Amino acid sequence: MSKIVPPEKLEDFIKTLRTTKKKIVTLNGSFDLLHAGHLYILREAKNQGDFLILALNSDESVRKNKGDKRPIIPLPYRIQMVASLEMVDYVTWFEEEDPRALLKTIRPDVHVNGAEYGPNCIEAETVKKYGGKLHLALRLPSLSTSEIIAKIKDL
Repeated sequence: MSKIVPPEKLEDFIKTLRTTKKKIVTLNGSFDLLHAGHLYILREAKNQGDFLILALNSDESVRKNKGDKRPIIPLPYRIQMVASLEMVDYVTWFEEEDPRALLKTIRPDVHVNGAEYGPNCIEAETVKKYGGKLHLALRLPSLSTSEIIAKIKDL
């Protein structure tokens, strides 16, 4: 079975995955310029359950959230990179500016988010509404894509 689950197949895929009775964990983001901070939060997410579904923002979604010059790496390549990681069980993507509609479809047992977004992040209500819990992972200092881009510009 492929690790890549297109959005239009996600609902049926989740129904099948739920038959395993295993814990589903979600994490979302752009994952543009994959770096050690991403690996840290992915490991943290994988440790919360059995199946980790990573949901990537589409290119248009990233542009809306981060500006016209992003993403640096187009979605098909970001999908390939994260799908190759051992701790990622499945990869999907979403077009919206935020993942709430996607989370409504998946209804994760645990949703992982960066601690910088706090316990009242936009995903919290949707996750809790369907019986899931929110796990906040600490951010590693100086390891964000924006900070890495700033360092590169200073070279």
